[in-house]
Amino acid sequence: MAEEDIMMEEDSIALSDTEDSVSEDANINSIIPFVMERYKRSEDYRYQDEQRWLKAYRNYRGLYGPDVQFTEAEKSRVFIKVTKTKTLAAYGQIVDVLFANQKFPLSVEPTELPEGVVGDVSFDPQEPEQVRDLQSPYGFAGDGNDLPPGATETSLMERLGPLQSKLEPVEDKLKEGAGKTPSAITFSPAMIAAKNMQKKIHDQLEESGANKHLRSASFEMSLFGTGIMKGPFAVDKEYPNWNDEGTYDPKFKTVPQVNYVSVWNFYPDPDANNMEEAQYVLERHKMSRSQLRALKKRPYFRDTVIDEAIQMGENYNKYYWEDDLSDYAPEHGVDRFEVLEYWGMVDTALIEEQGVEIPAELQDFDELQANIWICNGKLIRMVLNPFKPAKIPYVAAPYELNPYSFFGVGIAENMDDTQTLMNGFMRMAVDNAVLSGNLIVEVDETNLVPGQDLSLYPGKIFRRQGGAPGQAIFGTKFPNVSSENMMLFDKARVLADESTGFPSFAHGQTGVQGVGRTASGISMLMNAASGSIKTVIKNVDDYLLRPLGEGLFRFNMQFDFDPSIKGDLEVRARGTESLMANEVRSQRLMQFLSVASNPALAPFAKFQYIIREIAKSMDLDPDKVTNNMDEAALQAEIMKGFQAPQAEQEAPVAGVDAMDTAGTGGGNIGVGQAPVPNEQGFTGNVGQQANTQQAQATGEQQPPVGSIQ
Repeated sequence: MAEEDIMMEEDSIALSDTEDSVSEDANINSIIPFVMERYKRSEDYRYQDEQRWLKAYRNYRGLYGPDVQFTEAEKSRVFIKVTKTKTLAAYGQIVDVLFANQKFPLSVEPTELPEGVVGDVSFDPQEPEQVRDLQSPYGFAGDGNDLPPGATETSLMERLGPLQSKLEPVEDKLKEGAGKTPSAITFSPAMIAAKNMQKKIHDQLEESGANKHLRSASFEMSLFGTGIMKGPFAVDKEYPNWNDEGTYDPKFKTVPQVNYVSVWNFYPDPDANNMEEAQYVLERHKMSRSQLRALKKRPYFRDTVIDEAIQMGENYNKYYWEDDLSDYAPEHGVDRFEVLEYWGMVDTALIEEQGVEIPAELQDFDELQANIWICNGKLIRMVLNPFKPAKIPYVAAPYELNPYSFFGVGIAENMDDTQTLMNGFMRMAVDNAVLSGNLIVEVDETNLVPGQDLSLYPGKIFRRQGGAPGQAIFGTKFPNVSSENMMLFDKARVLADESTGFPSFAHGQTGVQGVGRTASGISMLMNAASGSIKTVIKNVDDYLLRPLGEGLFRFNMQFDFDPSIKGDLEVRARGTESLMANEVRSQRLMQFLSVASNPALAPFAKFQYIIREIAKSMDLDPDKVTNNMDEAALQAEIMKGFQAPQAEQEAPVAGVDAMDTAGTGGGNIGVGQAPVPNEQGFTGNVGQQANTQQAQATGEQQPPVGSIQ
């Protein structure tokens, strides 16, 4: 499947790169002010957020901003980077939760059916005891026409043959039925399709490096309050290949890509509070000359216009915040190109002015979604959004949701005031300790010989005036009040724990005071910390993982022609499920499995799901350690051969006290019984089978069980 097929079959949905279009006439130039006006609007709206992010970054790095003014008396410039500790603690916990199962926290499952409708097609190897003679054109139960495992509606239609016409009026009402007995092995085609779709999505995420992109987004979400990812979008990926002659012959395959986008390069619709409300977004790219040339390999990029933009020279201008984020000097230039990428609504009339032919099914719309790229005032790409439904391929997750703003609130902002207090108290304590640790010297110069050096050092000699009365040099010790400052510092640190929801002991801090000194207090604080991170992970599920997974699902449904992945399926985010410790989760699953093993409750339990979840809780790959439906049916048949009635419990050997617990060998140890020769399942019976069969044939008396032969 070529990328051109993925984007759209008709070239008319994109601005072409013909001789006539390269001239950049007035019509083409009209779209550039439209994009730049929206970019400027988003930039102005973001200013206050940029100030918050700058302060958060300085607190993380331990840097004082230009707004902090020190007095002449303040000598210490110490910065206690508690913000960094809290941010890394939150980031680490988020990553641990999301990747607890060592897989991207997304799953695909069949859509929930209404109550009373069973979603499984069942195959029961056992014949029913009684078969009702149903007069039906579709047969009856037990007539040998039961659907085999893996059967679909298509298989049913093929069996009906000429009766297909009679089935058409009720085709929409056809429901998948349950098994005949509680012990029946069930097989769900939707489940198999969900499994195939899930594997495909996980492969696509693995191929695009989605794990590292999610970790990067999680870090910015913890620090700045918002984590952003982009995808899916189609790219041509090069796969190394050498032909039989040893010549490098790479293969190109169109695959969906997922990327992390820094919050600093993301400019959303200022009137939107989330991505669902956004009419447009812009992403600012900093590209090298080679990166800009590489765009010509992607579909619908105008090669000639890109060459013109490169000839105009680098145009990247640094913003005021970029000097703070980097360690470069302010006068350091950047040898890069600034490229703006626009995704959002554009008036249909404005699109038509650019020479883009609107498909017939879209001509009645006043606005259409388009993707526009601009560099050096040149329109290097313009194409209609190829995805159906048209969705902007960006997701943004807040650390702490602010319902009145697009951007969320992070760890650094929550503890901004407490960080300022801790720095102030620590500087005061250090200055006081330095001051109190040294003498303040008072000198009466009238008692000293004029012209002497008044500096102090060990062994220094001062010459006095002859006959001068009184002491010439006095030493005064300044009082030490640093302990009071450190008490205030500890109070501010406690406030930081409360404002962030991360207790200090949770990230290795010792000397915890208050309720944290007891086991019950620690448990209470840990539960509070778990509740805080649970809200964060829920935001990740709702605003990042689920939309990203649904985007990949729609991508595969639209552009992948593999029928084994198609079905009425839904994507679920699994980040919150990992909040429970694997050990606790495993224990609860085992308890539920024990309860569900009750014959009266067994028909209501989904044993396949339970077994797979138990494997996940033990950090095992469920696809490797569990059987699918076909394998389970085969395994069940094999196990039947090993099942036999249990042998009757043997009486204790004469002369042996069964209740002897003294350990002298006079009784059984523990509650079990030792294996007995000739007993069913005893491995030593192999050599005795022939004798046993011969004795049974001749009617000879067998020796008693347990006797010496």
